[in-house]
Amino acid sequence: MEGTTTMKNTPPSPSPRYKYDMIILGASGFTGKYVVKEALKFVNNNNNNNTCFSSFAIAGRNVTKLTETLKWASYPNPIPIPNTTIPILIADTTNPSSLRRLCSQTKLILNCVGPFRLYGDPVVAACVQTGCDYLDICGEPEFMERTELNYHQKAMESGSLVISACGFDSIPAELGVMFNSRQWERPAVPNTVEAFLSLESDKKLVLNLGTFESAVLGVANVKELQKLRRSRPKRARPMIPGSPPRRPTIEHQKNIGLWAVKLPSADSIVVRRTLSILAENPHGLSGMNESAEWKKTRESFWSMHKPAHFGVKMGTKSVFGILRIIMMGVFLGILGSFSFGRWLLLKFPSVFTLGWFRKSGPTEKEVNSASFKMWFVGHGFSDSQQVQVKPNMEIVTRVMGPEVGYITTPIILLQCALTLLSQRENLPKGGVFPPGIVFGPTDLQQRLEANGISFDVISKRALSG
Repeated sequence: MEGTTTMKNTPPSPSPRYKYDMIILGASGFTGKYVVKEALKFVNNNNNNNTCFSSFAIAGRNVTKLTETLKWASYPNPIPIPNTTIPILIADTTNPSSLRRLCSQTKLILNCVGPFRLYGDPVVAACVQTGCDYLDICGEPEFMERTELNYHQKAMESGSLVISACGFDSIPAELGVMFNSRQWERPAVPNTVEAFLSLESDKKLVLNLGTFESAVLGVANVKELQKLRRSRPKRARPMIPGSPPRRPTIEHQKNIGLWAVKLPSADSIVVRRTLSILAENPHGLSGMNESAEWKKTRESFWSMHKPAHFGVKMGTKSVFGILRIIMMGVFLGILGSFSFGRWLLLKFPSVFTLGWFRKSGPTEKEVNSASFKMWFVGHGFSDSQQVQVKPNMEIVTRVMGPEVGYITTPIILLQCALTLLSQRENLPKGGVFPPGIVFGPTDLQQRLEANGISFDVISKRALSG
């Protein structure tokens, strides 16, 4: 099924080549509807700056659900909001021609259709074929790495910039480790930066079901990911002072008040991809038509970046919370390895995650009461010329914001979109990249800070031998 439905009002003025700045695909899904809600804050038909979209559309399979999404997202305002129009476009990930038609109308696709391992490839293919830029909220390592393998060269040729992990996975980790890195003033250098993630709520904590579904598929396909990595050439490794640290699987971080357990995380994989690309391109990636001023800004930014070993741990305020995380991990690891077990996990998510995930998703009150804190604990050396056996310096920074799946992720995705659209000439012509290597030198951090996500330095101190 292909077609277009438009909510009544004055249509936006189309650009010479594109009808829309962006199209949100999967707009009626759990996360997609919150992305639409966030996007409505930044619509301005008379846009003369880089903080608004001149026009955007939403897309999916079901016009009724998409219409309901617009009504829900605009509440309490009428539909459409004054002086704007939000077209509804019909497209299906099983229909490649509908996706190509979608991509030919816009500069940028925001893909919210997951799990991406099942539904993402046709969307990327359509973007690459048409030269359309692509952002998504994927946190699935296999999809991201396979996309790079299959489409990087084609995307470079067509001028399609393809960037995954533009939500809570993995922008806070990417920008957070860069923020921590910049606090190490020469001659000081970091050796390791560990992120400790704490999810908090005034009410019951309920997380995004799509995240759980992706995790289940990730366990099921771990051997395919390992096979994929073995088939590819070894990536460049950054030069990091000192030996790789040996950190405990479970630890008590007294200075931030958390018990923590090591977490298999897309964040660490994405950060390592950025560091690997940076090792090959020490000044970052050149923009397709970058200005001399931007080149200077880009090179200056990356000259201040100091690579470090990176990992992620899940933190809670009590040891009982750690036991809960471990129990959920055991269920996921055992049951996710065979088909009937995966059926049980997806059929009864609330049982096997001890209430953290449920099919109905969180209520509005649960979403609005939740928040996150991501602490970055960096250990390193006060003098890069005198690297010791053990680090003698610690810098702690923090990224903090609202609920991760339905508030923070849409905020991040929309600010990535605005950054890309407003600074496109200064970004790479095309290719498949992690977000950090593209957005690091831009003003994305400042945009996030203006929209409720904070970056703070907590402490700097010397460590005793």
